[in-house]
Amino acid sequence: MKEGSAYDLFLTRSLRNAEVVRGTDGIDVFREHGLEVAAGIRQPLTRHVTADPGLRLLEPRFMQIRQAVATGRDHSPETVDFLQDLVEELKSDGRIAESLARSGQDATVATPRRV
Repeated sequence: MKEGSAYDLFLTRSLRNAEVVRGTDGIDVFREHGLEVAAGIRQPLTRHVTADPGLRLLEPRFMQIRQAVATGRDHSPETVDFLQDLVEELKSDGRIAESLARSGQDATVATPRRV
């Protein structure tokens, strides 16, 4: 698994009867060491599974990473409203999805709450 990832922390805290093997690229560690299981982000793992008929993706997912935006408590309510509106606008007009696509990610963008 990718060292220092969110799923590294989760599995390190959760697993009791397995050894966690880490590296800079989780799938490389999985292949190099002939491990039984690899954990990682769904999209890259899906690509590896699609390319290798000897692999399969297990369902359901074992965790979900919910992204967030934070700001200082000293900002005015108007600033907080502006930031919330901006995030929702970026989601609804497709800019976040386009940015993800340009970076090679096919992550699903959450439905806008309000615009």
